[in-house]
Amino acid sequence: MEIRSTSDQDLKVFVDTMHVAFGRFPETPAEGTGVWWSALEMDRNLLAVTADGRPVGTAGAYTFELTLPGEVLAPVAGITFVGVLPSHRRQGVLSAMMRHQLTGLRARGEFLSVLLSSEASIYGRFGYGPATYTQRLTVQRHRAAFAPPRNPAAATAGSVEVLRRAECGAVLEEVYDRYRRAQPGALSRPHRWWESSAGQPPVAATPRYVAVHRDADGMPDGYASYALDSGTLTVDETIAVDDAAFTALARFVLGHDLVTEVVFKHFPNEHPLRWQFADFRAGVVSNHTDWLWVRLLDVPRALTTRGWFADGELVLDVDDPFLGERGRYLLTVRDGRAACVPTDREPDLSLDVRDLGAVYLGGTAPSVLVRAGHVRAHRAGAAAEADDLFRTDRPPHCLHWF
Repeated sequence: MEIRSTSDQDLKVFVDTMHVAFGRFPETPAEGTGVWWSALEMDRNLLAVTADGRPVGTAGAYTFELTLPGEVLAPVAGITFVGVLPSHRRQGVLSAMMRHQLTGLRARGEFLSVLLSSEASIYGRFGYGPATYTQRLTVQRHRAAFAPPRNPAAATAGSVEVLRRAECGAVLEEVYDRYRRAQPGALSRPHRWWESSAGQPPVAATPRYVAVHRDADGMPDGYASYALDSGTLTVDETIAVDDAAFTALARFVLGHDLVTEVVFKHFPNEHPLRWQFADFRAGVVSNHTDWLWVRLLDVPRALTTRGWFADGELVLDVDDPFLGERGRYLLTVRDGRAACVPTDREPDLSLDVRDLGAVYLGGTAPSVLVRAGHVRAHRAGAAAEADDLFRTDRPPHCLHWF
C-alpha cells in the first residue's frame, strides 16, 4: 500500500472514495450553490492506494487559524475527510495515513492540528484530545420572558434587520471574523469558504433568514441564522462580538411570531442567557458533546504560543505513544508569557499528549483528568496548580464545521 499526496486531478477520485468510506453518495448542488467539500485544498490531501492502484482511504487538511487563549491567532491544520473503505478497515490503513499526515504536518512547520471526531473512540490513540464542547439550548417561547436587568450597562442598544442569506454574505463574513479573533477555540473561515458556499449553513448558501444586529452606530456586530418549521425556530448559529448583541438577537428570535419553541444549536457553555430569563428553567440544555479536538505536534512551541492568565511553574512529562516520543518539559509562566524547555527535574504531572491537547485551550481542567485516571499527579497540590495555570479568561468555543 502507498500513501500519496493528491493534486487537483485527483479531486473526483478523492471525493468518490471518501463517500464510499462513509456509505454516502455525492450530492448534486442546486443552481447557485456549492457542495460542502468545495473548499478542499487538494495539495494538502492524502490517498491510500493498494499495489494494484485502487484507492482505499482518504485524509485531508484545511488551512485555518485557531484563536488561542489571550487572543493569539495561530496557524492550524484542520484534519478532515478521514475514511477507509469498509473492505479495508482494521488492516492498518488508518494508522498509516494518520502517521503519514502528522509527519507531513511537522515537515510543513505546523505545531497544532485539530479535527471534529465522527466517533469519540477513534482519535485519542492518534494523540487528539477533546478541547472544546458545545450543546443545544431549547427554549419554550411562552416561558421566555426576560427579567429586567439590575445592571443598566447590560441594556441592549442598536437594531435588528432581517435579511435573506443570499443578501448578506459579506456581512456574515465580516462579523464572524471579528467574533472569532476574540473567542478562544474559534477557527477562521477563509474567504474561499464563503465564496464557494462550502460547509453548512450559514456558510453554505442553503436558504436561511438572517437576523443582523447593528450597534448604536449602525455597525454590524452580530447575526443569527435561522429557519422556521412547524412552530420550531432553529438557529444554526448565533455570532455576536459581545453579550449585548447576543441578548438582542436572542430577544428577536424568541419574539418571532408563529413560534412555540426556539432551538439554539452550538450554544456556548457558561453563557449568561439562561440567567437572563425570569424563569431559569425556560431554557433546557441537551446534546452536550465534544466538538474541537486538539493535537500538539510541537509541545514547547504550542505552550509558548498561547497566552496565560496566572504565573506558575510545572514540570510536565508528556508521552506520545503513537509517534513513539516522550519529553519532559519545564513550563514557566510569567506575566502572561511562557517558557518551555527540556528538563531532567522530577515531574509534577505525567500525561499523554492527547490529555495535553484536551487542557490546552482551557476547556478541560487538568484536575478532572487526574481524577479520571488519565493524568498522574506526582505531588499534592500539583493538580490544583495546573488548574490555575491552564485556566483562561473565557471558556473556549468552536462552532465551525469542517
